[in-house]
Amino acid sequence: MAVPKGKVSRQRRDKRRSSVWKLQVPGLVKCPNCGAYVMPHQACKACGMYNGRQVLKVEET
Repeated sequence: MAVPKGKVSRQRRDKRRSSVWKLQVPGLVKCPNCGAYVMPHQACKACGMYNGRQVLKVEET
């Protein structure tokens, strides 16, 4: 049965984990209808279009 050779200190453990915490920026695409940046596979909140169809009713202000 495998046994750890020795205790790994908190400093050594945390050094190993230091580069893992960074989050990635979500990919944004331009809406083909109005040009606003939106998340992919989501309806545009600016114009209400998704996949060439009007799916949300957006009030013009």
